[in-house]
Formats: sequence, structure tokens, C-alpha cells
Amino acid sequence: MKNRKVNFKSEYLLNTSVILNWEVVCRGFIRHGTFLSLVIHRYSYKTIFKLLKEFMEEFMINLRKITEENFIDAFNLKLGNGQEKYVSNPIRSLAQAYVYREQCQPFGIYDEDKMVGYVMVIYDYDIPEYDIWHMMIDYSNQGKGYGRVALEQIIAYIREKPFGDSNKITLTCNKDNKGALKLYHNVGFAETGAEDEDEIELSMVLQQ
Repeated sequence: MKNRKVNFKSEYLLNTSVILNWEVVCRGFIRHGTFLSLVIHRYSYKTIFKLLKEFMEEFMINLRKITEENFIDAFNLKLGNGQEKYVSNPIRSLAQAYVYREQCQPFGIYDEDKMVGYVMVIYDYDIPEYDIWHMMIDYSNQGKGYGRVALEQIIAYIREKPFGDSNKITLTCNKDNKGALKLYHNVGFAETGAEDEDEIELSMVLQQ
């Protein structure tokens, strides 16, 4: 069965600060087609379970706004040895979020009800563009696919233009952070050519 492109408008169910990205959920259904068609075409059980596992990961991973109820969980997130040069601890990021509170939104990255990471979206009114800052996954939960799903949900959130009318998204990454660079490239970011010491800038423009 050939995948059909369906234009779903992103909707967010705000319930106790939980953001459930229906665009991601619907895209999962579309990309995986139907379970029945997989069976009819006699795909291997290994392939079927792999596809279903990817869908369930997208469905269960969610973003929650950082509030007085969960900011301590963000403080408790830990980086792996040597990763401090790649990203700041959420403590510093949340201090910045307070200063720029009229133009930014920090999120916890959750697997069901467990915070496994952190990311902040900030809007630069001068350019204008959306920036993704301080994205990190707790060292004990790295390598499990949380980063890609969370990044896709952040991009879908930005599509709703919560702070201003811009389709441009920019982030920076340490040039030695090969894993993060691969993730950003796979999602659609490309280097702009701008560098600041060990940090390189990447950006993407959302298609209408």
C-alpha cells in the first residue's frame, strides 16, 4: 500500500501542561499504513514489530511545559562524562527562560510520565526566527531514540508559530558532537556556514 500524503493541521491537547502532538501521531498511522495491509503483504513479524515499535515511541514520548511542578525534575537531569562541553545544564537554561519569558518556552521531554530530557524554544524577534536551545537527553536514557522524536515534536510546535510569524528554525551544535549533528542532518537541518569557536550553526525553513 502506497503511503498517502495527508495534510493534518497540528493540534495540541493541553492537559496538565502535556502537549500531545496529533500531527506526529497521525503521521505515524500514515507512514505505517495499516497493520492489516502489512499482514496481507506478508511482511515478516520482525518488520511489523519494528514499525509498530517506532509508532509507539512517537505516541508515548511527549513534551510538557516546565512549571513549578516539574522544574526540579529538569534540574536532576544529568549529562554523560565530557558532555558538558556540548550543552548547558537545564539550571542555566531555565535562568535564561526566566529572563526571556516573553519569547521562549522550556519543555521537559517525557516518556509517559518520566522526564528523560529537556529542550527550550526561543523566538528572536530581531531576525525573526525560532531557535532551539539546550536540547539534552539524560545520560541514562541516551541512545533510545528520544532525541529524534522530541525534535520532530518541537518542529511541529514551532509550525504553530506560538510567538511570531517565521518559518525559519536555527540551532547550534558543537562540531565534535557527531551524534547530534547526524540527528539534525537527518531531520533536515543544514549548516549555514556561521561558526562561533567550536559551535556551528544549522538551520531549516519549514515548508508550508
